[in-house]
Amino acid sequence: MRQRQPCGVRFLAVPALLICASLHAHAADPVVLKSERQRIAVIEKAAPAVVAIFARGGQGGGSGVLISADGYALSNYHVTSGSGNFMKCGLSDGVLYDAVIVGIDPTGDVALVKLLGRDDFPHAPLGDSDVVAAGDWCFAMGNPFLLATDFAPTVTYGTVSGVHRYQYPAGTILEYTDCIQVDASINPGNSGGPLFNAAGEVIGINGRGSFEKRGRVNSGAGYAISINQIKHFMDHLRSGRIVDHATLGATVTTRDDGAIVVDRILEESEAYRRGLRVDDEIVSFAGRTLRSVNQYKNVLGIYPKGWKLPLVFRRDDKKQEILVGLRGVHRKSEFLEQPKKQPQQPQPRPDDKPQPDGKKKAPRPTTPAAPPPAPVPEHLKKLFETKPGFANYYFNKVEQERALKGLKSLGDFSSLTGSWKLGGTAGDGRPFEFTVAEKGIGLVIGADKQSFLQVLGPQADAEDEPEGTGGLLMAVQHFKLLLTKGPKVFSDFHYLGSEPLDGRGEMVDVVMAELTGVQSHWFFSRERGTLVGFNLQRGDDVDPCEIRFQNFTDGAAGDLAGLNDGKSPTRTFPNRWLVRHAEHEFATFVIQKCSLTSSQPVESK
Repeated sequence: MRQRQPCGVRFLAVPALLICASLHAHAADPVVLKSERQRIAVIEKAAPAVVAIFARGGQGGGSGVLISADGYALSNYHVTSGSGNFMKCGLSDGVLYDAVIVGIDPTGDVALVKLLGRDDFPHAPLGDSDVVAAGDWCFAMGNPFLLATDFAPTVTYGTVSGVHRYQYPAGTILEYTDCIQVDASINPGNSGGPLFNAAGEVIGINGRGSFEKRGRVNSGAGYAISINQIKHFMDHLRSGRIVDHATLGATVTTRDDGAIVVDRILEESEAYRRGLRVDDEIVSFAGRTLRSVNQYKNVLGIYPKGWKLPLVFRRDDKKQEILVGLRGVHRKSEFLEQPKKQPQQPQPRPDDKPQPDGKKKAPRPTTPAAPPPAPVPEHLKKLFETKPGFANYYFNKVEQERALKGLKSLGDFSSLTGSWKLGGTAGDGRPFEFTVAEKGIGLVIGADKQSFLQVLGPQADAEDEPEGTGGLLMAVQHFKLLLTKGPKVFSDFHYLGSEPLDGRGEMVDVVMAELTGVQSHWFFSRERGTLVGFNLQRGDDVDPCEIRFQNFTDGAAGDLAGLNDGKSPTRTFPNRWLVRHAEHEFATFVIQKCSLTSSQPVESK
């Protein structure tokens, strides 16, 4: 007798055959095959740029991605902080390279490292995370669970689940703002690795994942730091500094009608000085419309401390736009030393917990102690320098030298440390003359010879002279010191990073000089490398004196008499100075003649 099959089996048999047939048909579909080949080709092209990061002793690690041929690579701060200042980085070519920390962003959970030993590293192009949308295909690559023992990265594929996500600090300094949520599997060890779009461009750095509590397995929600946020910080990271994020100095809340309004504001903040007040409605910031408190946190979190950006607010149904300089999230003292990673407390493994039958599984073999870190080769030690507030001061010196080429192009002023006289006509027709001497700086302006004086010396305070300029006379002194004596004369001097000039202009490199508590910020065009101006800041929470150079001359045309002495190579000098303070123009000084003298030796008695 033939045995009858259970009806359930008969019911499933036909659909199963249909599914198999459908899969076979799709596998042979030329469109499907072409799409598959394209996806594989993109992944193969991206893989050589993916980095497996390990501490020098081999314990711990994570992932990263190369972004330049000379070896700069991005990762997470929480990955590099556990790997030391020098680490080992493996690529898919099977080679293990030495690497050194460059700069860190503890708040944004980003770190920049530099791989060593080549100048032709494979690297990945950076995409535009602002055009990423939910539903886009994406793939993550890296070293999950440190399984990439041959340094060949793992790839997981999925879609973008959401954009502009905000992740609260959760008891740590890390704050994920404006991040990308994905369902591509991201597990421990993927941290610091790249999130690619379908074209193989880096759109984010994987950092966080939602994990099942017992097994540390991804539950389908991973988060990547947007690459556009990292672009804003890139030059700050190259400065070797411990960089800080921005705050407006104001908090916001949601009004009953859904508007985002200011509920608290620091009176010493620049936002307050520019006119923002409690109950003003925030319409947009940096060009992005705001409709929730989270959006406010998101847009602030993607910019560095010190940038100036446009803010639109509404009061009494009237919109106003202001340019606002951004404060830092943290106190300066918090970044005087490199933040230390907090050691994690050991957690019990699932295997060590009582089982349903009351018995306990045999404990796993004890893991042997990690070997001591491999010694750093002597020739690499020169690539790391300690200094308070810096992750690696060596790279700041590298960036200083690059930026200051724009200063050297003006010529040699080192012998002209004596008194200076700069004279000409202001934009409104008034004659003027600056005198810069050893004990003070003076300005005489107008037909009535109105005069102003800034006394110099260790005990002298920087004055707002002339009143309403923010300290123009002290600014002239800083300009002379930088041209004649260079960085060595200042008590602190370092490269800060880059920013848009005056909030809307071209990108400029920024170099900071400090002397007796007074700071000057020097701006060099990223495109042309030329000096375009500087700000002088007499103290915290006061508006700076802003000087912008609108023209340069080498004296050969005769419109700046006295610039060249015939003994030194031709010098170039800014002969048109626009002076502003608190967004108000004070004057435009057109310098038509100058007398720059050498210092005279002191006669012995």
